[in-house]
Amino acid sequence: MERDLEVTSTAFQDGDMLPEKYTADGADISPPLTIKNINPEGETIAVIMDDPDAPVGTFTHWMIWNIPVDKNDIPEDVPKDKKVDSLADAVQGYNDFGEVGYRGPAPPSGVHNYHFKIYILDQKIDIPFDSSKQKLVNTLKDNLLQKTEIVAKNER
Repeated sequence: MERDLEVTSTAFQDGDMLPEKYTADGADISPPLTIKNINPEGETIAVIMDDPDAPVGTFTHWMIWNIPVDKNDIPEDVPKDKKVDSLADAVQGYNDFGEVGYRGPAPPSGVHNYHFKIYILDQKIDIPFDSSKQKLVNTLKDNLLQKTEIVAKNER
């Protein structure tokens, strides 16, 4: 029996506050993520981190894809490069700040929920780094084997 896909972080538990280090008020680096129970047919991992509580609608903080499944321990502070050598040339897209890579929470007010969505795909996806989030999501759907998420909160 296959177990459900699981994502954890050594930085926070699901539903906890995100440590300041990973926010715009801290070092603004990506938190570590560990993905377990990956489908044996899985080839790559994609991550989308977004904030559905943003006043402008869902705000995307991070998009990265084509991480090989054997790199399922994603370290903190993934370099803000289009191609991430340490993750076997994984591709990072633009966040809604207009920058490549991770940008941490900076909510204008109140508590916001930040969803780290994990996707396991049956192959690498061939879209450019400057693809829109919608294009990435549509491409993921065609190759999706598993999906899960972990949520962290932040408040200013």
